[in-house]
Amino acid sequence: MVVLRPVSKGVEPLRDELASALANENISSESTDRVAYARDLWPRQQIRTRRGEAAIAPPAFIAWPESTEEVARLVQVAHERSLPIVPYGAGSGVCGGILPREDALIIDMKRMRRPLEVDGERLIARFEAGIVGQHLEDELNRLGFTLGHFPSSIYCSTLGGWIAGRSAGQTSGRYGKIEDMILGLRFVDGTGKVHHVERDGENAALLPLIIGSEGILGIVTEATLRIAPAPEERVFAGFVFPDVASGLLAIRRFYQSGLRPAVARLYDPFDSFLKRQGGIRRRDTDSETEASRPKGIRGKTRKESTVRSLALHALNHSLRHAKYMNELIERVPDTMLGGATLVLVWECDLSLGKIEREVARSIALELGAEDLGEEPGRHWLAHRHSVSYRQSPMFRSGAFVDTMEVSARWSRMLPMYEAVKRALGEHVFVMAHFSHAYPDGASIYFTFAGSARSDAEQLERYDRAWRSALKAAIDAGGSLSHHHGVGRSKAPAMQREQGHALSLLADLKKTFDPRLILNRGTLLPEEFLHGLR
Repeated sequence: MVVLRPVSKGVEPLRDELASALANENISSESTDRVAYARDLWPRQQIRTRRGEAAIAPPAFIAWPESTEEVARLVQVAHERSLPIVPYGAGSGVCGGILPREDALIIDMKRMRRPLEVDGERLIARFEAGIVGQHLEDELNRLGFTLGHFPSSIYCSTLGGWIAGRSAGQTSGRYGKIEDMILGLRFVDGTGKVHHVERDGENAALLPLIIGSEGILGIVTEATLRIAPAPEERVFAGFVFPDVASGLLAIRRFYQSGLRPAVARLYDPFDSFLKRQGGIRRRDTDSETEASRPKGIRGKTRKESTVRSLALHALNHSLRHAKYMNELIERVPDTMLGGATLVLVWECDLSLGKIEREVARSIALELGAEDLGEEPGRHWLAHRHSVSYRQSPMFRSGAFVDTMEVSARWSRMLPMYEAVKRALGEHVFVMAHFSHAYPDGASIYFTFAGSARSDAEQLERYDRAWRSALKAAIDAGGSLSHHHGVGRSKAPAMQREQGHALSLLADLKKTFDPRLILNRGTLLPEEFLHGLR
């Protein structure tokens, strides 16, 4: 049971003042709302929640503005009262971008979800920032267009969240990251002033500063976006390479030769092995229909449910010795695991996609790959968002699971993969895949899981794993983030990567947010804010 200290009666006048900034007085200080808005999906906080700390620092107020003007009025009140503000999208972030103080105001943007303009001739669309990603895509699809931005969290993340975290969707190989799609922004700074930014016009230099700023410089309320015609058909391919190195070389040659698959995902040998086993199990059970199963068993029989539960508990126990599991797998040759699997998907003119696929096939076969046909790509597309919903059983079993995405130029890609995997492997069980490829480099997406005898020990192991992995990524010449953002999980390592640039960012924050009220603690370590007042 969560017990909250009630909001002080002395702040009631402040609540009334905030409510007066909203036409419908959409503001709450109820305990249920304060708990619900106390965190995002940072796995570190998931461990603490499991041990009974569901609301470490519940905010004082939650407000639901419905226009840019209402956001501006809320911020003006907060600025005058030095009230901390945390902008809130859908709360699906995994880096600790949301962790308010007990005197904070949460500004939930989801009532600002209107499509404002879709211009099919100029391929431009304008939306309010609180719209959920899938709703945005549905609106464009209805008119025959796409944004081309498909993060795994598309059902539970917002346009404003994508902009704040400098998001990348799964088809970034063709459409680019969110910063490549933005033509203009409207945002409110820490004083309540409204700014208009256009890529080729007013305040253009501010655009790359606001994108990826994680709410510490301002609150984005609207975005003008570059859109594209929705693909009528897709072209698929799949290959298996002898090892990771040959698979990476193939992707590098694809993009540097001018090919533009929307999706290029290379799974390391163990990740590939697990996916093949999962595919076999799914096909074996496809013959059993839902209608033939007992009521109340969703998607699996009682026997399957029991087996799954036992397997999870066994895995939880094994993860206490993750280092030895990793060492055992490392001794297995890549060829025995079946090699590294590459999935390719094109979203373009059908004839062009087929030509590009044949060129990619020639490159892959030259590097020793086996052609798997279209099935791997089609299977990936059918399950493209499933990964976001597979972590809960691990936490329920008593373990933890997390992901870490880093990026590097091609010359540093393989060394960084090996260094980070080795660093994580000392503490947790780890596997990886490569995604979001470009002519100059790509990102690596590590998935890792661990356990210990208690939640307190798990937190210690979790923190050690992250510290080791971040240091390894930087030492190997990589960047700490590609598309999840920085939040609190990576902020402690930012100075090591960015150096003096963080002091410049602190000065910029002081300019846009003189009283330092916007989302403190994320992206920029606290020590850079001391002495700025």
